[in-house]
Amino acid sequence: MEMNRIEEEQTVFEIGVVVPKRNVEEENEDCNCVEVLVDEFTKVGLIVERVQGVADEFIKLAAPLETLGRAAAELKLKKRTHIGMDLQFEWEEVDAFVKQPDGSLFSWFERFHCYNHLIYGIVNKSKSAVTLKYDGKEFCWEVGENLVPKLESVRFIKQVFPLHDEMKRKKLLKNWALNWWDITDQPIDEIYSYFGAKIAIYFAFLGMYTRWMFFPAAFAITVQLIDFGSLQLLVLPIFFIGIILWAVMFSQFWKRKNSALLARWQISYSVGVEPGYKLLGMEWGSIQSPVKASRKWGTDKTNEKEVYPRSEWFGHLLRFRNDAIVIMSIIFLQLPFELAYAHLYEVIVSDVMKFGLTAVYLFAIQHFTRIGGKISVRLIKYENNETAEKRADSLVYKVFGLYFMQTYIGVFYHALLHRNFLTLRQVLIQRLLISEVLENLLENSLPYLKYSYKKYGVRKKKRREKGSSTGKIQFSSRVEKEYLKPSYTASIAEELEDGLFDDCLELALQFGMIMMFACAFPLAFAFATLNNITEIRTDALKLLAMLKRPVPRAATTIGAWLNIFQFLIVMSICTNCAFLVWFYDHEGKWSIEPGLAIILVIEHILLLIKFGFSRFVPEEPAWVRANRVKNATQAQDVCSKQLLRTISGGRKMFGEVKESEKNDL
Repeated sequence: MEMNRIEEEQTVFEIGVVVPKRNVEEENEDCNCVEVLVDEFTKVGLIVERVQGVADEFIKLAAPLETLGRAAAELKLKKRTHIGMDLQFEWEEVDAFVKQPDGSLFSWFERFHCYNHLIYGIVNKSKSAVTLKYDGKEFCWEVGENLVPKLESVRFIKQVFPLHDEMKRKKLLKNWALNWWDITDQPIDEIYSYFGAKIAIYFAFLGMYTRWMFFPAAFAITVQLIDFGSLQLLVLPIFFIGIILWAVMFSQFWKRKNSALLARWQISYSVGVEPGYKLLGMEWGSIQSPVKASRKWGTDKTNEKEVYPRSEWFGHLLRFRNDAIVIMSIIFLQLPFELAYAHLYEVIVSDVMKFGLTAVYLFAIQHFTRIGGKISVRLIKYENNETAEKRADSLVYKVFGLYFMQTYIGVFYHALLHRNFLTLRQVLIQRLLISEVLENLLENSLPYLKYSYKKYGVRKKKRREKGSSTGKIQFSSRVEKEYLKPSYTASIAEELEDGLFDDCLELALQFGMIMMFACAFPLAFAFATLNNITEIRTDALKLLAMLKRPVPRAATTIGAWLNIFQFLIVMSICTNCAFLVWFYDHEGKWSIEPGLAIILVIEHILLLIKFGFSRFVPEEPAWVRANRVKNATQAQDVCSKQLLRTISGGRKMFGEVKESEKNDL
């Protein structure tokens, strides 16, 4: 207990603030922006350290446990108690609350919120405005005005960002990113403590998915290498049934693992970021909830009954309208473009012309997808989504529709229209091998190139200021190196999603490729398994060494991506049944009538298994349900006893008042 408290109270700088490096000494030091900012940070209880960089000055911030605890109490954060209830945090009752798996009182997500509250909550409480100066400029910090947003608006504060904890970062590098011998094993609890729930859940999903991929990969290699003789006709149907059952079981058992992780991390399903809450410079849109609306329009019961359905159906209609706009755009704009490319690729003979056509196609499709993402973000702003997580899910569905058409329509064209299985296999090999290898190289080299370019730009600017082109400029401070690194942002709509959007999108497109075309190219599972083993380590290295520490985000699942995986399983049942029919008819080994009947029966059975398996395997492990019931029972007992004491005390007081009134009479 004492060791954990001592460990938490060690000074670890977790937030960095970037301000201009002062070149000219101000006449009045008290009016200097940096001095005022440092003084205000100290007043709210933060530990401050100033670091001089090559081009900027950096203010590193740390917070003692008591400072974070009092900020958590002001924010009214809810935390798990020892009786299993989530109660509002009180610093004076700190021993009543459960600690994190690593022994700390607050998770990284909770600490980040507390830092945000302390940094952005600094207000001018004096009776007069304060004049701030820097580099010959001056402006007023008005009474009641927040300091940090003011300094951001005048571009004095360049950025506020989370800092890596060097000790924990090196430990994760050794035990996770560079530990290739563990293959799919990962220190998930340490990842959660360092990066937060959203990133930890993604890596838990990726690890489990890769581990489960060993079965279909081994099955596919067996199908490809062994000649089964007279039973060869049954091999593909059996393989198809096997991988569908595998996908259905994986989906359900992932839900069980997900619920087990949430129970271990003491996270409830209701966790989320409230609308309108600002996180270190990022503003989530403010959308009025039905509850707030009902409070605004009055407490009349009849009015409430009208408000809730009206708000609910209005939100459904807005989402339906936006989804319809996206779907119609895909059908009438993207579909003809994709079909034209697939047709030209089929009829062109010259490999050089095919290469040129593909280059033009990739250039055009990148712009089309970027435009589609921007349109999707604008549409989402008009939807009645209550939280940032729901808005992000809505974005995922819309953007995945664009990528689904972009990725699969050409493959469907070769497979279903021309029944050209040789070309289909070539396209699948090209997409799985060449595309994924190039994407991984690009994904992991781009951050380093951006970092090197920023360092070059700073050096060039510094030499120009000195008037000398010679001399070596060293970046000695770690905080400056972190500032120059790229952020973990999404390629589309970074205000709603972080870099996990691109990682999850890549995983979903791969899953769709290997599942929907499993009968055409079984070896795809083996290639995907090798790629995912590499992906675990390269993604970890990217987060720990090449990028800034990501801003933690609330999450309880992988969100909309799980529904997309479920959709792709259903699609794979339909597409593989069609492949089996056309494959055997093309080879002339099956009569189409009995073959079609058998495959249709298989399709219906697999669909029934897909939707019925969730009833057979519960989404929560037994120990999670038992703990939940136990905690609920304990909480009910405590509340009942407290309520009875309150009632008894009230009656006793009421009786004493009546007795005194009788005596007076």
